[in-house]
Amino acid sequence: EVVRHRYLARAAGVMNLDVSDILAARADDRPDVFAAASAAAGGVVPLYGRHAYPWRLPRGRQVGFSDHTCLVFDRPSVRRRWCVDPAKAGQVTHWRMLRISGAAADRSKGWPFWRMMALRHPGARVAALVPKSGLREDPNLMGATGLIGKESPVRMPQANLRAPEATGTVTLVTSMKNEGPFALDWIAWHRAIGADRFLIYSNDCTDGTEEMLQLLDREGVIAHRNNDSYRATGLTPQHSVLAAADADEVTKSADWLAFVDCDEYVNIKRGEGRFSDLFDSVPDANMISMTWRLFGNADIHHFEDRPVFDQFTLCAPELCRKPHQAWGFKTLFRNQGIFRKLGVHRPKGLNPQLVEHINWVNGSGRAMPQSMYRNGWRSTTGTYGYDIVQLNHYAVRSAESFLVKRERGRANHITRDQGLGYWFRMNNNALPGDINPKARALFEAEKAALLARPGVQAAHDEAVMRHKARIAELRKDPFYAEFYETLTGPRMERLSRLLSHFGAGVFQSGPTVVPDDRVFGPWKDGDFFTVPLPETEDQGF
Repeated sequence: EVVRHRYLARAAGVMNLDVSDILAARADDRPDVFAAASAAAGGVVPLYGRHAYPWRLPRGRQVGFSDHTCLVFDRPSVRRRWCVDPAKAGQVTHWRMLRISGAAADRSKGWPFWRMMALRHPGARVAALVPKSGLREDPNLMGATGLIGKESPVRMPQANLRAPEATGTVTLVTSMKNEGPFALDWIAWHRAIGADRFLIYSNDCTDGTEEMLQLLDREGVIAHRNNDSYRATGLTPQHSVLAAADADEVTKSADWLAFVDCDEYVNIKRGEGRFSDLFDSVPDANMISMTWRLFGNADIHHFEDRPVFDQFTLCAPELCRKPHQAWGFKTLFRNQGIFRKLGVHRPKGLNPQLVEHINWVNGSGRAMPQSMYRNGWRSTTGTYGYDIVQLNHYAVRSAESFLVKRERGRANHITRDQGLGYWFRMNNNALPGDINPKARALFEAEKAALLARPGVQAAHDEAVMRHKARIAELRKDPFYAEFYETLTGPRMERLSRLLSHFGAGVFQSGPTVVPDDRVFGPWKDGDFFTVPLPETEDQGF
């Protein structure tokens, strides 16, 4: 304000920008920014800035304005400044950093500018300022800053879509540990609906899973890789699988790819439930996200050697915002080089030059927003959809099998116990649920064909026997016996039908925070219960 009154009050126009900012030129016939401020009713034109970045810093010379060739494709304007005609705005206004208070800014006459971030933060690596997967060259920016300085900027490397080698194939990648009784059904189901290539890693198996997978590998049904050495990588079993799979010829040559766990079943609701029916429903898509539908244990306590979709027929409602795991998704995507590596929920490492080639849809065929392109992993109220495809997630199965799952541990969050908190979150028995009945006949035929191969029936029976034996041993253990009684008691069974009534604080604290009178009392649609978020989340997640 002192500078304003002493030096600038009689100026024809004043513009507030930093020394790292460049005002954009206008391509139309509108007047310059100072004339625009004089013409504005309040004497003020707002300036809207975006951060500009180099692709990488030049070697052997200082970074300059012309090196800033890139914008972040999925971020809106982030900086505000102004240009003012002091006489038009009047003396009763106050000049602040971001606005002229007391004067009505004409937002229809807003003017763009760029802030050159490597000038503002000299010496910082570009990757330290912004994720490079979000950067795209902007022709307008290159044309404007190219007038400043004589050095040619460092350009982004050129990229083109890659043509998959195994065109038309569907490849599923997964990792397994002690999934012997369930592996054959999972493979048979997905082969029946059209998946023709499987890359399956296993680690630390003691129940016959390894032997089953080795046998199916020799038969040419799957490609099996042993992952017992994952500890040497310093990664979790799942993350070491992802790193290894990126370099495997099975995935490098694949067309359609997805990472799908053994407790997840792709449920396509069109036609016979085959992948071809899915692709026909969204013919232009190259990414299809399949949102989880959590299937609970349906109050089934004992393990049976039957397909999970025949036993566990209760699930979460479609509109299921909490817990946040309920709306996780897995993504089937074409291996075209748009992303650089496989991810658990979706491909990772976006090549931003190819972003315009993304045609990503949800399970109802609706377009996913750009805000999901780089890091999205779960659906929201605006992005969930189950009309065409969903992922049936049988995360808990029977109470007896869950004892084995808890003892086995997790493939990703290996330091977290799959205890009561996990069961509480994932065991949702609110509504009846199913899988496409037209695909069942295909499944039965495929399973029978697999069992008829040499040694497969015996390998499956051996895995079932070991699973039952481990259940019997765990139920004799006092710790697991008490845990089993808790899982199968009336309190947890009642809670499994009430999850849509609870807030985030309940899911992060665990089921014990819900009073008994609320658990067993009456509930109406719209009733809600929660508690404050705990300082430390229940590690049973």
